[in-house]
Amino acid sequence: MTALIKRNLKVYFRDRASVFFSLMAVFIIFALYLLFLGDVWIQNLPSVPGTKALMDAWIVSGLLAVSSVTTVMGAFGTMVDDRSRKIIKDFSASPVSRGKIVGGYEVASFLIGTLMALLMLALGEMYIVVRGGALLSAGAMLTVVALIVLSSLCNTAMISFLISFFKSQNAFGTASSILGTLVGFLTGIYMPIGMLPEAVQAIIKVFPVSHAALLMRNAMMAVPMQQVFGGAPQMLADGFRTEMGLVFNLGGAPMSTLASVLILVGTTAVFFVLSIIRFSAKSR
Repeated sequence: MTALIKRNLKVYFRDRASVFFSLMAVFIIFALYLLFLGDVWIQNLPSVPGTKALMDAWIVSGLLAVSSVTTVMGAFGTMVDDRSRKIIKDFSASPVSRGKIVGGYEVASFLIGTLMALLMLALGEMYIVVRGGALLSAGAMLTVVALIVLSSLCNTAMISFLISFFKSQNAFGTASSILGTLVGFLTGIYMPIGMLPEAVQAIIKVFPVSHAALLMRNAMMAVPMQQVFGGAPQMLADGFRTEMGLVFNLGGAPMSTLASVLILVGTTAVFFVLSIIRFSAKSR
């Protein structure tokens, strides 16, 4: 299986167009933030030091959640391509088991999602520092890295199940475009979650990627939040957290950090089981 993982990694990174388009949603979101979204949201915040760093941390943490989805999806394009070109039949004819073949694609996709998100984290931190912000503390950095790993694992499980239904590159390309657009809305980047209708917010609260974004935002925005809202009424800070997706309220009470982590872990387990069932059925 190690040879298959290495092969899938090389195939993905060798195709520069595939790498670029798997990050297209990230580039679009970042461009929109630089052009006008950032200025609009900053105007609604208290005019105190740290406001710019607060919103920069907000957008970077959201981009980390988005990139771990789109790059995992892009990495699974290798499986779809191999299936459409019948290459996967050559693998199936070898002594390698079906489970190891599928595992080779899944592990490679997980590694790609993690590596690309870590790269985005490094670039995001550089951007924040250049704009006058501060680097994350060692503890916060470790937390974000752990969340990236968990998020990539969860996305790998979900997309592995989703990808089992695609047999052509056309269908895969369409699904990738839809997912890239949808994930920006469901993580509350294009429009803050608090501004959306209650029905849409309910959908967002059950979407695992939204919880990954929430956890990353809390880890990266803790210090800027204290700088901006340290002397402000607690009600103002709580309102900002709710509107910008740092906390999800359920039944009038905020969901705990543990609940968001368990949603990611539970989603990972469920979709990996569904993927196993799905690929086992296809092999018969």
